[in-house]
Amino acid sequence: MGNIMEYVKMAFKNITANKGRSILTMLGIIIGIASVIMVMSVGDGTANAMNSEVSSLGTGQISVYCSDDAASEGEWITPEDLEAIKGKVKGVDGATPNDSASGNTSTGKGEFAVQLNGGSQDMQWSLNYNIKRGSYFTAMDVEEGNRVCVVTDNDAKRLFGSDDVVGMDIEVGINGITNSYRIVGVTQQKENGGFVSYTYEGMPVTLDVPYTSFENFGWESNSFYSATIFANDKASGEEVVKETIHLLETRHQCAGEEYYQVQSFQDMVAELNGMLAIVTTFISCVAAISLIVGGIGVMNIMLVSVTERTREIGIRKSLGAKTSSILMQFLAEAAILTIVGGVIGILLGLLGAVGACGLMSASMGSTIHPGIKASTILGATLFSCAIGVFFGIYPARKAAKLSPIEALRRN
Repeated sequence: MGNIMEYVKMAFKNITANKGRSILTMLGIIIGIASVIMVMSVGDGTANAMNSEVSSLGTGQISVYCSDDAASEGEWITPEDLEAIKGKVKGVDGATPNDSASGNTSTGKGEFAVQLNGGSQDMQWSLNYNIKRGSYFTAMDVEEGNRVCVVTDNDAKRLFGSDDVVGMDIEVGINGITNSYRIVGVTQQKENGGFVSYTYEGMPVTLDVPYTSFENFGWESNSFYSATIFANDKASGEEVVKETIHLLETRHQCAGEEYYQVQSFQDMVAELNGMLAIVTTFISCVAAISLIVGGIGVMNIMLVSVTERTREIGIRKSLGAKTSSILMQFLAEAAILTIVGGVIGILLGLLGAVGACGLMSASMGSTIHPGIKASTILGATLFSCAIGVFFGIYPARKAAKLSPIEALRRN
């Protein structure tokens, strides 16, 4: 232990004797470690913020849609299919067809483009909206094809100047046919986040309506290209997907034809996280190149140090210093340079991550906290040490193998 402390003291003495050169030597290590720490922390923080926003939409959503082959064969998803899924697939709380139509309306506030979203009463779970006034339309409204609708508070204010509109009528025209919809509920519009947008410039007024009400515009509502299934938190998404596909194939007698495709909300989140992880890893690898460059810089400086201290090495060996002592001395210097550079790099990386996340939060309108992990910091520290040892071995071995006579003769 005493020998180790002696090596450390001598290493610090030699390093501080050439402060400028030592700082330049550590610069590559500092930049490399800081870059890796900052990129990984910002990447993890961004992923956490994105997952938080996306999860607020409801992670139990599963989209089912028809393939081109199913469409060509007329094997569409039917309301009866959805009722069967709700009744027979374990863990499913609701299901709604996905239907839509574009039209227009006019009020005292002007003319507006309208998007009608047709679905069942279960459609209210699709975006986890909170009912602000009134209520969502009911199963009876769907069964009877009632012309009722639910509007967001923002759209209500656009249309009427107030969100107190329950009981009011709105005339919607589609392809020359006009129908009056009674507003039965007002939902609270969610604010746009940094990763999920609920509104955009020029967005049409959106009305949720019973899909059966589309019959009033002259088209049938008994078959659909896609539907959304809502699984509860206790359900296994994989099992729900498997059972849903099996049920649809059984009902339509098309086993093995791959007529129906399914994508769960978890799958979409996993894809987003996967893409973000790839980008983060790539940038981190690019940043890590400076660590290699820094290691080469350490090796070059240590070789210069060996050349400058050839006489010192010769004197120490002639006085009985062991080869292992000389080796450890130069390894200690290389390790200390990289460890100190690594610590400084970690601190700068953490500060940079906090600053970068602050700027991103301000520009994106979403709160992003640095995803600082102990494993990342530990890994950076160990990697920094490994760089010092690896690139310090060659100069240290060269110094240790010097013959005392040859060393003294050179000077």
